Amino acid sequence: MSFLDLAFNRLEKIVTRRTELSYGTQRTNYLEPAGDPGIFGPDSVTWRVLSNPASVFIGGITAVLLELAEPSIRSGVWDHTNFRTDPVERMRRTGFAAMAITYGSRRDAEAVMARIRLVHESITGVTPDGRPYRANDPELLAWVHVTAGYGFLQAYLRYLEPALSLADQDRYYTESLKVCRYYGIEWAPSSVSEVERYFEQMRPRLEYHEILEEFLKLVLNVPVVSGAALPVQRMLVQAAIDLLPSWTRETLRLEKGQSLRVASRPLVRTTVALAGWLIRNGPPQQARRRVGPRVDTKTNREGTTS
Repeated sequence: MSFLDLAFNRLEKIVTRRTELSYGTQRTNYLEPAGDPGIFGPDSVTWRVLSNPASVFIGGITAVLLELAEPSIRSGVWDHTNFRTDPVERMRRTGFAAMAITYGSRRDAEAVMARIRLVHESITGVTPDGRPYRANDPELLAWVHVTAGYGFLQAYLRYLEPALSLADQDRYYTESLKVCRYYGIEWAPSSVSEVERYFEQMRPRLEYHEILEEFLKLVLNVPVVSGAALPVQRMLVQAAIDLLPSWTRETLRLEKGQSLRVASRPLVRTTVALAGWLIRNGPPQQARRRVGPRVDTKTNREGTTS
């Protein structure tokens, strides 16, 4: 093995260890059981969209900003989770859930969703202006579900596959309906046009709050990977703000200086590509090995899932 290979493997281990995703004491073995395609499977658009860790990080921040703009969700997140005291662990747990549900076996994905729903059962409260809320409210769950899907897709479109067809984008949202019943979501949009209309319907409910500024201070200054990588992390957070609809940035009082400059987008694109190249044994890669080769029904030959 060459010095370059040794250095690469060492760097991959450091990054993988420091971004290790856990949900309490629960772990997911993405390599078993053999042949299990999970909820979505290797031919899904969902597997493509969530395949890059940097892109998922960007999209996840976009989603959280949209979620915190909704008063009941904001109160639930800020008052009942450890986001304020340990934002890195909270993001890791959220990241684990996304990976396990997307790339885990069906059994493991269903177990994670059941556990999340159970945790939500105990989360109730009242917003500062006196509105009662509960975390398992189907309407609130729908907003969280849609904003997550929206954030991941927008990051993927901007930095990985801008030419993804509208048909595939619609299919991505249709695929996301597979998890709705596990959470108790009664309705969610199934196409790009439905998402756009849904955002317009939600627009009057979204508002600025100082908690948004507090959240941004945390994700801009608390290292997720390492202190040395903090400048890159800040750039990715700016990229997340840049993905928000323009009217949302105005509503949330996000200044132009907080968003990514257009001239910096190529650098983000390079960073995202590097992250995908560096992490060679993450959940997406392990899940593909679990599923194994598939038979091309047209040629009757075995092919890989890559």
